[in-house]
Amino acid sequence: MLHMQNISKVYRTELVETHALRNFDIHVREGEFLAVTGPSGSGKTTFLNIAGLLEEITSGTYRLDGEEVQSLNDNQRSRLRNEKIGFIFQGFNLIPDLNLFDNVDVPLRYRRMPAAERRRRIETALERVGLASRMRHYPAELSGGQQQRAAIARALAGEPRLLLADEPTGNLDSQMAREVLELLEDINAQGATIVMVTHDQELAARAQRNVHIVDGQPSDLELGPVPLVRPAAELRQV
Repeated sequence: MLHMQNISKVYRTELVETHALRNFDIHVREGEFLAVTGPSGSGKTTFLNIAGLLEEITSGTYRLDGEEVQSLNDNQRSRLRNEKIGFIFQGFNLIPDLNLFDNVDVPLRYRRMPAAERRRRIETALERVGLASRMRHYPAELSGGQQQRAAIARALAGEPRLLLADEPTGNLDSQMAREVLELLEDINAQGATIVMVTHDQELAARAQRNVHIVDGQPSDLELGPVPLVRPAAELRQV
């Protein structure tokens, strides 16, 4: 699903050259749930931004679902990102003036989908995360855990092959964090590939594999068997 080889990312100013990633190699298999850990400033966010096609690499090779991305132009990268990648952010990034239905609808509109198809996807995604009855509520009317689940629904509505989660439980208490992680585990069990950046070692331990990034390089890779994808079943409601 995701293959990076000899990746480097250098940020340059007139006076300073910062190497965010160095000789960075990683391979994430389809259907895998990967947790990425590491100290602040280690390169985790840079890796996630590159994986999500939000930043370009300085050198190396990146293939997403078999497609080399470094030679793509901006429009091609945007298309690939919109069609294959879903994002889940620590701060939820919901639009406060839109209800949940319209928040989930925003990325779908960029695909110019028919209204009926968008509605089907929105309602299905909100039902999967247990918010079907709240689709006309606004973000301010929801708890932190509900807002994160709405953000997950927004990502799911695009039916992405890859979910990138940046500290998805960072703004939640421990109980809500576990519930959101259980939801991600269920989504992964139904076939989605998930890469989650987290500082929480307890949550990272529940992923199938952990990659620890230090000084822009991955280490401590422990690879285990990827469970078989179970048949689609009703997700636990969080």
